[in-house]
Amino acid sequence: MQKKVREEAKRKFIEFLEKKDFRITNQRRIIIDTVFSTDKHFTAEQLLDWAREKDKSVSRATVYRTLPLLTESKLVHEMDFGKPYKFYDPNYSDSPNHNHLICEDCEKIVEFDSDKIEKIENEIGHKLGFTVKSQNLQLSASCDVLKSKGACDKKTCD
Repeated sequence: MQKKVREEAKRKFIEFLEKKDFRITNQRRIIIDTVFSTDKHFTAEQLLDWAREKDKSVSRATVYRTLPLLTESKLVHEMDFGKPYKFYDPNYSDSPNHNHLICEDCEKIVEFDSDKIEKIENEIGHKLGFTVKSQNLQLSASCDVLKSKGACDKKTCD
């Protein structure tokens, strides 16, 4: 992940918070640093764990209050894969039109780009008289480890 892009995203988010008159607390700064220092998709609870590795004082409430602001700023994308929790995509600001393949067995998320998909969305948009601004494609899959071994856990599929 490009460090310059990540630093720019952090700066934009802090400006977003300042415009909304939100304080930039130490806990919130740790959450921001944590979000923009990973390229992995994460849940709120994973973010809480990662932030607490840096500072034990980070509260669950601050994480849960900050995530909607991150998505509202359009720097992080919230993804619903039909689970009782959401995943968050920290790569959204770098590449808003990328796609996801999600393993239903181990929840591994793989990002990919496709020129063919981009061509299709441009053709459809043009045909219908629109300019496509964004798209969201999610493919669900089963892990090859599950097929070969009969079981899949997160450590095996990573």
